[in-house]
Amino acid sequence: MKFIVSSSQLLKQIQVLSGVINSNNTLPILDNFLFELNHNELKISGSDLETTMSTTVQVESTSEGSVAISARLLLDTLKTFPDQPLTFKTEDNHTIEISSNQGKYDMAYFDGSEFPKSVDLENPNKTNIPGNVLATAIAKTIFATGNDDLRPVMSGVFFQFSPNSLTFVATDAHKLVKYSRTDITSSEVAEFIMPKKPLNLLKNILSNSSSDLTIEYNDTNAKFIFDNIVLTCRLIDGKYPNYEAVIPRENPNKLTVDRALFLNSVKRVSIFSSKTTHQIRLKMAGTELNISAEDIDYSNKAEERLNCDYQGDDMQIGFNSRFLTEMLSNLDSNDIKIEMSLPNRAGILTPIDGVEEGEHITMLVMPVMLNH
Repeated sequence: MKFIVSSSQLLKQIQVLSGVINSNNTLPILDNFLFELNHNELKISGSDLETTMSTTVQVESTSEGSVAISARLLLDTLKTFPDQPLTFKTEDNHTIEISSNQGKYDMAYFDGSEFPKSVDLENPNKTNIPGNVLATAIAKTIFATGNDDLRPVMSGVFFQFSPNSLTFVATDAHKLVKYSRTDITSSEVAEFIMPKKPLNLLKNILSNSSSDLTIEYNDTNAKFIFDNIVLTCRLIDGKYPNYEAVIPRENPNKLTVDRALFLNSVKRVSIFSSKTTHQIRLKMAGTELNISAEDIDYSNKAEERLNCDYQGDDMQIGFNSRFLTEMLSNLDSNDIKIEMSLPNRAGILTPIDGVEEGEHITMLVMPVMLNH
């Protein structure tokens, strides 16, 4: 098999794929990219068994064949070339020769047939979604996923499709984010849980993409198809917790505050909080919000006051400052609203502005017990 390809074009494509490959694979073949040549179309794939991603590149060739080439070696080599045509040619001694303007490089290859086959989805359901919308949905939710191996369903993002809306939910039992779009819908009703790794890959690739994306899915796998890329991944098995049940409906106490000022205050004050609980205290009365933290073990404490719009009974509530910081950092609005009922019930954050038509974001954060 022999083909000629632009070095920069090939590098660009395999850099996208390299995120799939684990640094410590149990199967040596997974340290390789699979090259499948069909005349002037070259399909390149990377896999970790759970997630497989492939991309196609146009090349000059009249031959066919498939080989698996070391991902690390190929990436390191291609990064050093200025843009130029490279000729790849398989030799009899199980090596592939790469010829450039400067010289020749031989690397060993495996037989392509040893590479794990990607899953074919039979009669899948399909939904189309703009790439940038999916990238935003992932970015707004993925930080709230859990890391508990005992509760794998919470380590992914829950996708809920219906003819009314697309909804994406993530929670780790301390914080929850629900991101929905009523301007984009699906003809099918569907629910599945996507693992973090493929979502991070999609987020990075789609963040500056304007193309539409097709999602195909069944009970066990999902496939994302866009531009010249196909990503197939295994879904997380299990039933997602009933998240609607934990969102408190009656929240008479409403606080409206400038997001950037509030975020900076929380960051500053939290430096003085206990390193084990990260607890900060919010005290609301009239038009004043008092933010304080104390680390009794080291006699450190801090307090700040912010102007705000508060409607409700005077109250004090404690939150984990790290959760609050993450949530405020993942919103783009100028002002946010925090709705609360009691000091031991969850607080609900929503952006007041900076949201697109049809876009809805609800963030929920559990309080921590205040030690008076």
